[in-house]
Amino acid sequence: MACSKQVDYQLVWSDEFDYAGLPDSSKWSYDTEGNSWAWGNNELQHYTAQKAENAYVQNGHLFISAHFQEGLERPYTSARIRSKGKGDWLYGRVEVRAKLPKGKGLWPSVVMLPSEGSYGQWPLSGEIDIMEHVGYEPDSVFFAIHTEAFNHVKGTTKVKGVGLPESPSKFHNYAVEWTGNKCAFYLDDTKVYVYRKKTNATTAEWPFDKRFHIVLSLAVGGNWGGIHGIENDIFPCQMEVDYVRVYKKNNKRQRNE
Repeated sequence: MACSKQVDYQLVWSDEFDYAGLPDSSKWSYDTEGNSWAWGNNELQHYTAQKAENAYVQNGHLFISAHFQEGLERPYTSARIRSKGKGDWLYGRVEVRAKLPKGKGLWPSVVMLPSEGSYGQWPLSGEIDIMEHVGYEPDSVFFAIHTEAFNHVKGTTKVKGVGLPESPSKFHNYAVEWTGNKCAFYLDDTKVYVYRKKTNATTAEWPFDKRFHIVLSLAVGGNWGGIHGIENDIFPCQMEVDYVRVYKKNNKRQRNE
């Protein structure tokens, strides 16, 4: 089923990457807060800030690049950028057109995280995974939500894996349409998964009534990405992003759908 963004949605925020240099500081900041504890997933990358070798814009695209560097506490560097405080929304359609890197041990993702954490630390305030990919499954991408009731620590994550008609190393559109009652996920404008709010749902099942922001990252290794090892001859490697766009609906329709 195709999306209806052309009819129902209006563009309210975007980065078309029509400039050169570091990511636009009016829209993105660098997230390095989890470096000291490997981001909770035993990942092996060190996320840097304002280093062009790890995040740069060129020829109309954003490149998030991972490098292998011996002699560091963690032998890989990469970048994790977020729109927190510069692009935060309650409901809407978020769409990212991206090309993913190849190689065992890589873990690129496009996710949304709560901007205020009103219900507590992860996973209590929720997470919306617009796209996750692990290099050892080269022909699949994953769409998911995480909450207190449904998360990978408990083995209860609400997740959908989808095979791609073409390799993830070609450009694809990844999107979520998020309303007061559902998160509908799209691959190349085809609806592939829907997580619906149940009647009388608690915040343990539906914490998605607060503002969220966008996070783009390329992780290396970890409990999921590195489960089958890492191929060091693939570095440097990059996730390439054509654009990030956010659309909003009429407020009344957005709340009631």
